[in-house]
Amino acid sequence: MKLFENNEDIIVYNVEKEGISLEEFLFNKEISGRYFRKLYKGKNICVNGEFRMKDYLLKEGDIVSIRLEEEENNISPEPIPLEIIYEDLDLLVINKQPFLVVHPTKGHQTNTISNGISHYFMTKGINRKIRFINRLDMDTSGILLIAKSPFAHQQMALQFENNQVEKRYLVVVSGLVKKDEGTIDLPIGREEEKSIKRIVTSKGKQAITKYKVIERYKDASLLDVQILTGRSHQIRVHLNHIGHPIIGDTLYYKTSEYIKRQALHSYYIKAKLPRSKEEIELKASMPQDIKNLIDVLKSS
Repeated sequence: MKLFENNEDIIVYNVEKEGISLEEFLFNKEISGRYFRKLYKGKNICVNGEFRMKDYLLKEGDIVSIRLEEEENNISPEPIPLEIIYEDLDLLVINKQPFLVVHPTKGHQTNTISNGISHYFMTKGINRKIRFINRLDMDTSGILLIAKSPFAHQQMALQFENNQVEKRYLVVVSGLVKKDEGTIDLPIGREEEKSIKRIVTSKGKQAITKYKVIERYKDASLLDVQILTGRSHQIRVHLNHIGHPIIGDTLYYKTSEYIKRQALHSYYIKAKLPRSKEEIELKASMPQDIKNLIDVLKSS
């Protein structure tokens, strides 16, 4: 885990090609048009330390810099414990505990992950808004990525949008999954217009889920699941559709006496860091309640 006390931040790029405009240069660095306009309006883009017009032609050896401004965080801080698995100037990554909502809603104004991160930012002097890169349901545990700036959020979100992030989950399902591995390629949509429940439907959006069997028990299986798309409830819907609902999933299956939530844990993500583009692998240890469930299944 890396910690940085200094929240003042500048993104620096070296120019290696003559005759390209400032705007085109940053577009090639995957800075979106919307974010470029925001930076440009605030005069937070410089060439060799000076603000330049967007059509300014760069020379080889020029240094283009982006200044990341401090921001006001309006989420009430609460000292909620966070299991931090990685941190740098751009990202905060935590192993989210189950039973906590990620961000405040009408029904959950306090005791959210956002409140805990706000407290952590305050103690570290990080004056930035909280920007979640991925989302997890209230009762899903595992890897949660938080961007510390609009730059980091935009760069990471682009990877998710382009399906360039490898996301894996540990899932305990009902029944013996016969095939050692398989792919579910079935569209997912809402059951009804205002329903939170999703179903496999020809009117839905494409959703692709891969799975491998890790262990089989008497009447249950432990799976390693990879999602190639990011639809709401994708894993829960797909596994239920093939006859292997997640144990403890009350929305798509039934309650369990051995676990108080769906046995679903986001344990692995592989992506590129927003600044250096270095590939990074992140892992979150399995929570105790899923370990306990597996122990029960092994002994039955």
